[in-house]
Amino acid sequence: MSIIEALIIAMVEGITEFLPISSTGHMILVSATLGMENSEFLKTFEISIQLGAILAIAWIYAKRFLINFTMYAKLFVAFLPTACIGFLAYGTIKKYLFDPMVVSITLILGGILLIWLDDFVEKKQSQHQQLDQIPFRNAFWIGLIQGISVIPGVSRAGATIVGGLMNGFNKRQATEFSFLLAVPTMMAATGYDLLKSPLQFTSQQIQLLSIGMIASFIFAWITVKLFLIFVEKYGFAFFGWYRIVLGALFAALIYFEVIP
Repeated sequence: MSIIEALIIAMVEGITEFLPISSTGHMILVSATLGMENSEFLKTFEISIQLGAILAIAWIYAKRFLINFTMYAKLFVAFLPTACIGFLAYGTIKKYLFDPMVVSITLILGGILLIWLDDFVEKKQSQHQQLDQIPFRNAFWIGLIQGISVIPGVSRAGATIVGGLMNGFNKRQATEFSFLLAVPTMMAATGYDLLKSPLQFTSQQIQLLSIGMIASFIFAWITVKLFLIFVEKYGFAFFGWYRIVLGALFAALIYFEVIP
């Protein structure tokens, strides 16, 4: 992996991580397009640079994390189902599902769901005035739905936003809850992957990981700020159509062997 390739993948991660379009799916498709070998280091790189995006959220929402301790409990309850699913399915997912065709299919299916749900909740009022007022059972259900996102292409952000909308949040609240839930979820996923990785990183690989984390932090910070403005004005339907078009395009490229 070259520095340019690392920067491209990190930029894609930072931009897509908190959008409902699957950052992992995009990184898999981009690395396949660049003709990069689907090595263990590439898989670990794609997961590890998420730490940069996590730090962007921690920076933006630092006051909410430090002051509102009730939020910790709700996020912990939402995190548990995903942690259990990820722990049990980790090996199978990394071995069999990091595949461009799997990503293409899940992008399309997720896009259809996002368009339908966006229209369904268009005029629906929030059932909770503040994020931390969500009942524990609803937080658990959001976490359970997030668990589906262990499949590449589903999108962790997309799953939690859908879960939030289905459990009483309005569009902005569902988006912000997705941001906050990303912190424990992605920290656990990154840490677990690094622990399970058989790799002994070289100095060059450590340099690439560092560059990737810094780049993903910068692009994630910018994207999160713009995404909240976009969602309140336009909703999620655009991202649903984007997923469908992208998934169909890459499925066609894979089918005709333009992408290996």
